[in-house]
Amino acid sequence: MENRYTDQMGNTIHLRGKPRRIISLVPSQTELLFDLGLDEEIVGITDYCIHPADKCRGKTAVGGPKSVDFARIDELRPDLIIANKEENDREEIEKLQGMYPLWMSDISTFDDALAMIEGVGKLVGRADEALRIACRIRDSITPFDDTGITVAYFIWQNPYMVAGGSTFIDEMIGRCGLTNVFASLPRYPAVTGEQIREARPEVMLLCSEPYLFTDRHIDEFQKTFPFARAVVVDGEIFSWYGSRLQYAGDYFRSLRRRLTDIVGE
Repeated sequence: MENRYTDQMGNTIHLRGKPRRIISLVPSQTELLFDLGLDEEIVGITDYCIHPADKCRGKTAVGGPKSVDFARIDELRPDLIIANKEENDREEIEKLQGMYPLWMSDISTFDDALAMIEGVGKLVGRADEALRIACRIRDSITPFDDTGITVAYFIWQNPYMVAGGSTFIDEMIGRCGLTNVFASLPRYPAVTGEQIREARPEVMLLCSEPYLFTDRHIDEFQKTFPFARAVVVDGEIFSWYGSRLQYAGDYFRSLRRRLTDIVGE
């Protein structure tokens, strides 16, 4: 029996029964597939898929999200590939769509993330498990009260790049009760030191990924922008839109307390 599914970009794919050989091209969605209990069905992942570590180590890597190894994908004979509009290369995805059933996610909001989780659950025959994960996430990340704290969320340096509006990170910043000073800029803009000084955030959030900011960057940022405090934050919590969101509620509670104390000093 053939089943029809529509992905988050409006594409229709057809599957004969439950997929048995799945390739994931998105780290956060790889983790979701494992959390749905698909250890055996997952046959390929990207070089950047790291959670859960013990299970990812045993899977075949098919390149990076934007540089897939087509020959290796062919060798794995997938009956389903899961990808994402933003994280994967458009030309590569279009080529793969002509070869295999491929389901695309498109995530900008919290509701998009929950819809993706439930959609993938139905796609792989784990609808009940996916619904339970989505419900836990929804219950744990109801929007927190506004702290009144303004922030800039840095995803890169040299040049400085920040999370702007219409991004999942911006949505998560708001759900944490913080105000993104660069929300009026689109997507992930490069900004100058002068723009940062004009925006004058109270706190500079330095993410742990995609750029690996660490504590050694804190002094550098605070010397350059002495009006703000710099804090390293978990980039996976702010940007991974799969089952890792289960941990976001507790993380945000702790971060809010920390930032409130810092700003109040």
